[in-house]
Amino acid sequence: MILIAGGTGSLGMQVVRLLTARGLSVRILTREPEHAAHLRSALVEIAPGDIRDPQAIKQAVTGVQTIISAIHGFSGSGANSPRTVDWQGNHNLIQAAQASGATHFILMSIQGASSAHPIELFRMKDRAEQALRASALMWTIIRPTAYMETWAKIIGEPLLTAGATRIFGRGCNPINFVSVYDIAQFVALAVLDPTMHGKLIEVGGPQNLSLRQFAQTFETVTGRTGTKASIPLPMMRLMAMLMRPLNPTLARQIQAGVVMDTMDMTFDSSDTYHRYPGIAITELAEVVRRDYRAGI
Repeated sequence: MILIAGGTGSLGMQVVRLLTARGLSVRILTREPEHAAHLRSALVEIAPGDIRDPQAIKQAVTGVQTIISAIHGFSGSGANSPRTVDWQGNHNLIQAAQASGATHFILMSIQGASSAHPIELFRMKDRAEQALRASALMWTIIRPTAYMETWAKIIGEPLLTAGATRIFGRGCNPINFVSVYDIAQFVALAVLDPTMHGKLIEVGGPQNLSLRQFAQTFETVTGRTGTKASIPLPMMRLMAMLMRPLNPTLARQIQAGVVMDTMDMTFDSSDTYHRYPGIAITELAEVVRRDYRAGI
């Protein structure tokens, strides 16, 4: 039995699809079981529970050999945040996994995770990594770059639906984007391949694109054009500071936009794909054609 925490997210659902296609049994831990109902099958069971609730986790890990944590609290609101989900939630899951006798823990982290990173999500993922490494569990840590599908919703969809989109900052800083379909293949391989135990694997896509180039790809593939309004960096920095006590979620998103426009966000994925040649590399244009065909 394989437990997936975060199995209803864009990545988690692809992992469920790949694992069940191989005849493997999966249990999805989710605090919103109604969102996972469509995934239920002879090979998929649903375990209602919150990653912040140690008792619920204890029940979910019973009889499980492999645990996949695909959770994130970056866009969470209220009590859900990088600290409560990506750190405390993963810590709870690691503790329960050890107590239950699980043999392998696969942690979805993030490329660039560090205790000194300006974004809280990256700091909390780093804490989770350290806790997993210090545990008695066999582990695999996967660090993907920015998800193409997430940013397609943020940057691309508004161009198709409203004819306009917003660019955070100057929008000229190259960023590496990777498809969740490609990441899911690495997760599934980590379940099946014991040579990936004890490995930290950084996964990126084939292109480093600025947000303006990202938007341009949507326009080129779909033939739709639209306006691209920039939010100036000084305004973003001020908004992040002012919104922190009022709307922490929005403040996190704005701060992330500042970092993505000013820090080195590039990644060379050639070494990773050289070591794992069986995994496909998806370009953004392919994602646009696949997911937005109806809008073309």
